[in-house]
Amino acid sequence: MNNSFTLDRRNGKIMGVCAGLSNRSGLDVTLIRVAVVLLTLCALGPIGVVAYLLAGWLAEG
Repeated sequence: MNNSFTLDRRNGKIMGVCAGLSNRSGLDVTLIRVAVVLLTLCALGPIGVVAYLLAGWLAEG
């Protein structure tokens, strides 16, 4: 596991945020992608999209 959050553009689909979270946490990237999509659609709405974009913008990459 890494100490800092970095984007993983090589394994990422859009910005590499979920792949970077997967590398950091050790969880499967598919599980993280499904969780992000479900949280964005069901609970967070536009806040989830903004959080994703902020994470991609602020992450070390």
